[in-house]
Formats: sequence, C-alpha cells, structure tokens
Amino acid sequence: MNRKKFIGSMGLGASAILVPGCRKGISGLSVLPDYESIDPSDYWTAVRRGYMLDTDRVYLNCGGLGPAPSRVLEAVEAKGKELQRISETGHSIMDKARVVAADYLGADTDELCFTRNATESNSIIASGLTLEKGDEVIFESHAHPGGSFPWLNRQKLDGIDVKVFDPDPETMQGSVERIRKLITPRTRVIQVSHITAPTGILFDVKAIASLARERGIWFHVDGAQSAGMLPVDLRAIGCDSYATSGHKWMGGPRGTGILFIAKDRMDEVDCSHLGGHSGSEYELPGGITYELSARRHEYGTRNTELVEGLRVAMEIQNSIGLERIEAYGSGLATYLQSKLLEIDSVRILTPSDPKMRRSITTFASSKVPFDRLTNGLMREYRMRCRQVTERGLDAVRVSTHIFNSKNECDRVADAVAEILKSV
Repeated sequence: MNRKKFIGSMGLGASAILVPGCRKGISGLSVLPDYESIDPSDYWTAVRRGYMLDTDRVYLNCGGLGPAPSRVLEAVEAKGKELQRISETGHSIMDKARVVAADYLGADTDELCFTRNATESNSIIASGLTLEKGDEVIFESHAHPGGSFPWLNRQKLDGIDVKVFDPDPETMQGSVERIRKLITPRTRVIQVSHITAPTGILFDVKAIASLARERGIWFHVDGAQSAGMLPVDLRAIGCDSYATSGHKWMGGPRGTGILFIAKDRMDEVDCSHLGGHSGSEYELPGGITYELSARRHEYGTRNTELVEGLRVAMEIQNSIGLERIEAYGSGLATYLQSKLLEIDSVRILTPSDPKMRRSITTFASSKVPFDRLTNGLMREYRMRCRQVTERGLDAVRVSTHIFNSKNECDRVADAVAEILKSV
C-alpha cells in the first residue's frame, strides 16, 4: 500500500488542508523591539518581559530545564484548542516546523525528525546502529545519563564494550587526543556532548568528526546543551547524528526534541519503534519500505501543538539572532566568573579558555559542600541553580541565558560570599 493512501485512509488529509490556514490566537502576539534602535540593556529587559518567570526568584538552571517564552505557551494553547475544534492531529504542523528547524540547525529537512527530548534521540541512535559483541563505543565521563545509559544498556544486552575518557579541561585538542588513543579496530561509535552538562566544556566537534570520518567510525553528538546556547551548523560540523532537547536553551515546550541523521547514513540506523508515518510502502504479509527520511522515526500520534510551540521558540531566537544570544549568555558567564573569583575559597571548574566555554559556570568552594551552597542559594536567596555531583565534583552550576541579567550575576556572587561568611 502507498503511504499517501494509508494516511488518507486514516482521515489525515483534512488536517493537512485545514490546519495551516488557522492562525487565531497567534497573530496578535507581541514582538521584540529592534536591537539597533534602543539601548542593549533595554533590549534584554524586553526579552525578559517575554517570560512568565517570578520576579522574586532568580532562575539559573536553563541547562536543566529552560522556561518557555509566553509567546510559545500561547502558541501551544492556541494550536491545541484549534486542533480540538476540528478534532485533527495536525501532523502537517511538523513539516512546517521542520523547515524552521533545518535552517536553525544547518541541515536538510529530510535529515530531521521530532522527538520528545535529546534522551529519546540518543536512544534511537544507540538502539538503531548495528553493533556486535565486542564492538566499542567511546564517550566522555561527563556524559548525561540520557546520553550514557542507552549505550550502557547495549553493553548489558548485546555485550558491546563501553570506553570512557575524561574531558581535557585545558585544551580542545587534548580531548581529541584522548579519544584518538582509545580507538581500536573494534571502535564503531564515538559520542561526545557538544557542551558537557556538569562543567560546560565545549568540545571541538569538527575535529572529532574529522577523526571519526578518517576511521570510518560513527560520530554522534549529544547537543542538549548547545542548541539555543550558540549557533549550530550541522553541515559544517560533519557529524553523523545529533540530538537535542527543545526544553532547555531553545525555550521550547517540555516534551520536544530533535534528531538529525545525515542523509548519506540514514539507512544505517534501524527503526526500534515504528508507526504509520515510518513506511513509504508496505505489503502484508510481505514487508515494509522505510520512509526515505528521518521522519521514519516519528512514530505514533503526537502532541503536535508542542511542535508548534518549538517552531515559535526557534523563530523567536532567530529574530534575536543566535550569535547575539551566544554573546550575551557567555558574556554574563564571564562576568559572573570574574565576580566569583574575588571570593576566597571559590574555584571555577568551567574552563578558563573562552574558546572552551559559553554560558555555563560551574564553581565549588573548599569551605562548604555543594548542597550547602545550592540549598542556601535557594532557601535564603531564591536562586535556582543545579547541584553537580557527577564524578565527585561537589560543585554548583549556573546557567546564564537571555532572560538573565548582569544584576542577577552580582546578586549570585554576593549571596555566595554571604553564605561562605556564615560558615
């Protein structure tokens, strides 16, 4: 049976016609002022007003869960109500959002599918690649569980060998060399976090992609901490696959993610889960021909209004400018680090080299454990940070994004100083 006939038999043709034309509830949303026409501080204040964040609370955990702008929440609500009124899935919404995502990430539309988060995207790659007992997968010791557990599961189920390296906090090339030393004839996959979650180390993913390509090794990037923090150009990186979440730095709704698979390696990733949109042709009891794009991994009925929200989130960031977002967030991080270094007993665990870091600041104190700092910041000063316990780091992570300010960085440093004085 032809895929189009199959979709038509499920009554999806009507949604493809009706959904795009309905814009009620979105056209009146506010827009940002022109950056060049006002003072920069006023511009970022306007950006902040676009969020529902409590004004008596300083939110500094975008690396864990980023708030969505009000325009995103309104778009999700409006699209959800619209779809309920016509009782359609709105699957065509995903293709509209895919065009925006392709431009946002520097990829082709056929190379992208929408998932629920980076964890699901990582799992699709880990479960889909053909690996035999004794085959090796390399990734860094700072990998998030959403990036490491899928491979550890393959190790448990299929007997592959997981090899782990510690990221070099001093130089980008140092990490490349640590990976190179672990490669053997049995190495099949290299994975790194584009930016590590614990301490914000930025890997030279282009160099690692080149190394993997030379050896015929699959290279996967966990980009949960990069998309929305800095511009991402997947064509320029040259990786085979890339995963990210919409709910962190991108400002999208929870339950949204993106998976990229390079078109020339698409068929090397088997589908672990399948649905009505996974096959372009099928016959019973004969077989199935996969959809000729990454859409094959979009299985089951989806909450498409969330994807609509992700599209709006990407368009908001495009209107600000991804380079401007990168400069602002990393500038706040640099400023915060300079203030923290003025405090006795505080050390910065994030790399000092500006080329190796962006908008994450991880710090620790020799005077108190991480929980005393994070709990004190939250309970006494209403500042939401993230505890860092991975690899025994005993530290605190601060994420600075477009809704944060220099004043908030001053307040964080002052609060840390006061907490340490009380010890």
